[in-house]
Amino acid sequence: MSDAQTPKPSIPYWHLYVDADHHSRFVQCAMTELEWKALTSAPQWQGHKTTGPFSVSFVVLPVGWFGDWHENPKPQWVIPLSGAWYVEAMDGRRLTFGPGAIHFGEDQNCTPRDGKHGHLSGTVGDTPCVQMIVQYEQTPTINSPCRFR
Repeated sequence: MSDAQTPKPSIPYWHLYVDADHHSRFVQCAMTELEWKALTSAPQWQGHKTTGPFSVSFVVLPVGWFGDWHENPKPQWVIPLSGAWYVEAMDGRRLTFGPGAIHFGEDQNCTPRDGKHGHLSGTVGDTPCVQMIVQYEQTPTINSPCRFR
């Protein structure tokens, strides 16, 4: 199969970022700059690689888990594998993420406002939320929504 026979995909994600006023907010984004090329064998659609030091961890948020207002510890991709959880930004937008719904948490360096700072989060439903988290050792950006294309 060639790239001419395969429509170019788009990978949706949410970006929790810090705006110019240093408050967290969500924006819906999509990775669209994908290339048709071989990684190891047959060609496939590939996005840009993020390089540099990173860590991967797996976490289980138990039923009823709640994280009060806080910033992400580092810029990080959060990918729920099972269960669901919500994240609420300082602008009041609350999103629920289930299996495969990815977001990039980059709300470091927020300015507290009205008792809010960063985001709050918690589990949804009656099953734990299992997540894979990929944290990067990089300086967080400010006012750079949808920086992964």
